[in-house]
Amino acid sequence: MSAYDLGVRHLCRGILTHPLGLHCDAPIAQSDASGSTSINRFLDGLQHAVERGATFFDTSDAYGCGHSERVIGRFLRAYPDLPLQLSSKVGQLRGSAEHPYAGRHIHHQLEQTMDNLYIEQLDLYTLDSFDFGPGDRYLGNAIDMMRTLREVESIKAIGMRGPFTNYAASAEEWTAQAERFLYLFRLIKPDVVWTHFNAFAPAVSLEGDDLFSFAARHGVGLVLAAPLAHGVLTGKATAWTQTRAMVTSSRTALMSPLMEQINEGLQILRDRFGDGPGSLTRLALRSALQRGDQCVVVAGFSDRAQVEENYSCLGNPLTPLELRIIDEVYAGLRSHLQQATTCSPIRELQV
Repeated sequence: MSAYDLGVRHLCRGILTHPLGLHCDAPIAQSDASGSTSINRFLDGLQHAVERGATFFDTSDAYGCGHSERVIGRFLRAYPDLPLQLSSKVGQLRGSAEHPYAGRHIHHQLEQTMDNLYIEQLDLYTLDSFDFGPGDRYLGNAIDMMRTLREVESIKAIGMRGPFTNYAASAEEWTAQAERFLYLFRLIKPDVVWTHFNAFAPAVSLEGDDLFSFAARHGVGLVLAAPLAHGVLTGKATAWTQTRAMVTSSRTALMSPLMEQINEGLQILRDRFGDGPGSLTRLALRSALQRGDQCVVVAGFSDRAQVEENYSCLGNPLTPLELRIIDEVYAGLRSHLQQATTCSPIRELQV
């Protein structure tokens, strides 16, 4: 199986899955004029994705303090025999514990996650933070706990986050994050690395390799999240201002020149690849899916229509030449973002 195929992929030991999965951050229930709630639309999207072949659902206990897990659990109770792989995360919620990784808190959170999801085993459990307390006080405990959970088969695989900071961070800050990641990676020895990956993600050097060569050399899988940059890469400029990725409304005016530059870059892709429905979505998803045969891509959604666009637009593989063209345009988008955020106070921007 190559990265150009869309058949079942081997993410890591025990996890075989369709390479395009779902990033499941369920909305809070709100009704529209027809009486349909956002939760019902989300559940309908889950069902349609399964009909389209999706098998990998990615969520976290921190998404709505367990709300997203409970919504997925509601779906799984209705369809208990679906052959799905479920991924969740730990490390953001402390609750009444001294630290998210202290004592048996990881185990307690996993038990709650499995109750929420209505399952008896979790496929992938990811350490979602690099904060292990002062002097990494809880790092050893977290590693021991995760390995024990894998040994007793409460989970199939251990995940950890890839290098991460805000996309406006300096090269020195990204280098520091890469060094921190490498230090933790060597100790945790994860089965999978979970990371944001899209046009705005800077290239990070890991032992002289990019993330994909590094992962292949170490035999670990990759879960790539936010491939559409919350809709920005689909040409839907308003998506940026409607998500948590956006900065405060008082700074919205600062984004106008940047969005113009981004739209100019996307127009280059439209001129080269066409401007039909889902054209830009296909380029963003395919360019992520084809990074390696150990990669699984998880795309966010809110309803059936978004799921349908993501799964129906994939078409034929991109050629090496087409991938280079896309990479060049995306590199320009990163450059515009870096310049805009360096010259303005928009430092917390995430996409």
